[in-house]
Amino acid sequence: MIELDINNPLEVRMAGLAALSKELGPAGMIRFMQQFEEGSGDYTAEKYNQPDESIDEIIAKLKKYHEQA
Repeated sequence: MIELDINNPLEVRMAGLAALSKELGPAGMIRFMQQFEEGSGDYTAEKYNQPDESIDEIIAKLKKYHEQA
């Protein structure tokens, strides 16, 4: 067993994900984690309120976002 600092949230998270992946495999780990995802918002309403954008407009927004990051 590796030494784990349980006061370090990142270490605890990484160790937990490694254990889940080892025991359940990647797909099982994801299915397990999805059980705790509550979601938010109203997907149906939001889907129909999105502006119609061309792929070029979306790419331009992505490039601008990455330049600022």
